[in-house]
Amino acid sequence: MSHVVTLSAKKILDSRGEWTIECTMTSSDGVMATVSVPQGKSRGSFEAVSIEPDKAMGIFKGIIEPALTGGEIALGGQAEIDKKLIALDGTPNKAKLGGNTTLAISLAYARLASHLARVPLWQGLKKIGQNEDAPLAFPRLFVNMVNGGVHAGSGLAFQEYLAIPVANRPSEAIPQVLAVYQKLKAILLERKGAGAINVGDEGGFTPQGEDEEEPFTFMKEAVVQAGFADQIEFGLDAAASQVNLLPHELLSLYTSIKEHFPCIYLEDPYGENDFAHFATVMKHMGHNTLIAGDDLTVTSVARMEEAQKQGSINAMVIKPNQIGTMTETFDAVRKAREFGWRVVVSHRSGETNDDWVSDLACAVNADGFKLGAPARGERITKYNRLLAIEREVT
Repeated sequence: MSHVVTLSAKKILDSRGEWTIECTMTSSDGVMATVSVPQGKSRGSFEAVSIEPDKAMGIFKGIIEPALTGGEIALGGQAEIDKKLIALDGTPNKAKLGGNTTLAISLAYARLASHLARVPLWQGLKKIGQNEDAPLAFPRLFVNMVNGGVHAGSGLAFQEYLAIPVANRPSEAIPQVLAVYQKLKAILLERKGAGAINVGDEGGFTPQGEDEEEPFTFMKEAVVQAGFADQIEFGLDAAASQVNLLPHELLSLYTSIKEHFPCIYLEDPYGENDFAHFATVMKHMGHNTLIAGDDLTVTSVARMEEAQKQGSINAMVIKPNQIGTMTETFDAVRKAREFGWRVVVSHRSGETNDDWVSDLACAVNADGFKLGAPARGERITKYNRLLAIEREVT
């Protein structure tokens, strides 16, 4: 049996030029695994606490490394390592160690255990998540085309305008979104000027304006020009905790968008504690639209149970750094399936060049995968990893 010989961490830069954590774990066999963790800008209040990387460095040396060095490494040991991390932290929201710190270790362990088992990460994660008997299924891509909200200075209140190919095989879906992205760029350049094709935190374009439906108008035109009119649907991440509109104004906007565009996905349509208005929009359009919680549910089983009780959503976003360990992430996925919800795995706005989230999306047979625009290196690496996984299984 392999054991943890060394465990170390260092600071690296994320896609916004802010410091984040990279963790390296080495086994007694001399095998090494390194993981870096992303950071969100639009964070729910109920997410696991993210601590400053400088503080995390001291925690690694003073608390975590002495406690975990010498422990066994195996795919079946993930729950035990995560249990130790949770116990070392001892708080309900990872306030002592930091959810970013615990996730870096949890993921490094999963990647190292997969290396030692000689399986790709997605396959190792399927075993860890008790999903190994389910055939691999690729998620539909939820591709950021236009950025607004806190991810861009465009004046648009809503945060992400998404293109969602019907096809789920990466080799089919990715060329479609590339074509639409380039057509959209040309349309925005012609109609709104050169400033409109600047990109936000997740690679989506940032046209100036305050008409919340206008980006969909341009996207619809781009889809038609690219020749995929019946093959790409739309989605919206409103991130409404940061939107200064009244509930009835929001519902009116969502209803209009649904009437005029092929919008099948609506994320965080109201604030992070507004279970009741989520339930209202569910009754209004949940029969043919995924109403997803992100800030509402923050990958937390307790928050999910409240959302289920109130009939607030029929889908949820999975972000491991919202909860802090892979075991808790998989617990949330299983609970979502128990409730009959769709699962959408997501990157974060402050990303690194690590591609593990693509493996996770495949490992849990996610219904959707938010991975940003097909631009910027930290997003492109996720697309390339999907293509590599497809090659691994065909």
